[in-house]
Amino acid sequence: MVKAEYIWVDGTKPTQTLRSKTRVLAPGAELPTWGFDGSSTQQAEGHASDCLLEPVFVCADPLRGGPHKLVLCEVMNVDGSPHASNQRVHLREVAARHQDQVPWFGIEQEYTMFRESRPLGWPEGGYPAPQGPFYCGVGADEVFGRSIAEAHLDACIAAGLSIYGINAEVMPGQWEFQVGTAGPLEVADHLVMARYLLYRIGEAHQTSMTLHPKPVRGDWNGAGAHTNFSTAAMRAPGGIRAIHVAIERLQERHAHHIAHYGEGIEQRLTGTHETCSFREFRYGDSDRGASVRIPPSTVAEGCGYFEDRRPCANVDPYVVTRLLIETVCG
Repeated sequence: MVKAEYIWVDGTKPTQTLRSKTRVLAPGAELPTWGFDGSSTQQAEGHASDCLLEPVFVCADPLRGGPHKLVLCEVMNVDGSPHASNQRVHLREVAARHQDQVPWFGIEQEYTMFRESRPLGWPEGGYPAPQGPFYCGVGADEVFGRSIAEAHLDACIAAGLSIYGINAEVMPGQWEFQVGTAGPLEVADHLVMARYLLYRIGEAHQTSMTLHPKPVRGDWNGAGAHTNFSTAAMRAPGGIRAIHVAIERLQERHAHHIAHYGEGIEQRLTGTHETCSFREFRYGDSDRGASVRIPPSTVAEGCGYFEDRRPCANVDPYVVTRLLIETVCG
């Protein structure tokens, strides 16, 4: 028999979370649409609580192994229409309208490991040494949770997800993994699945994973989901001109993007700790303190991609990819 883990994004506000349940199927059986109680996931009321899970992306389950599958689903109403919480459907529509521009994405997902009430590796009742040696550090006194991050990397590779790197981050107990380069639906689906695997591996290590944009107040880095973006025109010779046009459009819609780039964004985008204040928009070459950064390779080659550094770690990948396509390609 095959265990199919149905995974979906719920209706929790202000930040949606992941839910899952297991369906047992005969080998070779098609994945059916499956119902669930939406009143328990903030997606329905008790008097009409049924919602449907429509499979949209399937990959190997590296945790159970064998023939077992992870099944990402869109949430639908009982009449087959998209549920109000379903952000993927809006990305599908926008991506289809602008597929001729061939948008590509890479998302750098930061997260923080917690044991009980403090980040992994933090002393009980106190603080670690100031930030500095922890970013890409080596050694038990500088890096915490490497075995968990490595287990997550291995699981993502085994699942066939487009993960292309991991590293310890600036704040102790904080890590990052990168997904891409891929089209909008693929990168968003793979990021959601990678988040699911992160939470599940955390369970096995009695470690919770938070995507909160400012998990520790004070003089500590926040957590983002820096989003790299390009179109065919940007990647072509002379594409730097298209990049500058795109950045002008982003500046015009800065407030709209900020409003949808993750709950708590004002706690992270303060103008310090490698951020630009959420109240302003600024871009620059190689500038990690800017809203949008143009990497050195793009500057040197005159084409390539740019990095939107504003999205928070808890951003909805279906929303950030859709907004970038709408603003830049529309």
